Amino acid sequence: MAKDWYGICPYITAQKVVHGKWTILIMHYLSKGPLRFNQLLRMLPAMTHAALSKQLRQLEQFGLIIRTEYPQVPPKVEYELSDIGRELMPTLCQLRQFGAKYIEHINSKQAD
Repeated sequence: MAKDWYGICPYITAQKVVHGKWTILIMHYLSKGPLRFNQLLRMLPAMTHAALSKQLRQLEQFGLIIRTEYPQVPPKVEYELSDIGRELMPTLCQLRQFGAKYIEHINSKQAD
């Protein structure tokens, strides 16, 4: 059913675009500027090469990131946020703030 509402309902559309396990973290790292594949992979040590490749392709298909391939040897490819990807940054900042508050909430509950 959610697929039927993609492109119609803002909530379902947003959820589909950022649904990947690593999307938020990748977007966060790219918000600092362009990065190469291996730079991202080092920042995400729990992520496999294949998983990062798949996630980057999805983000590119949704238009959130731009992949730039430079004609040189060895090949150089950089990833950066697109204009619409940068539109997501205030929301990601809000999610970070919520996450920090929720961590405090969890810790206060464990202290009780």
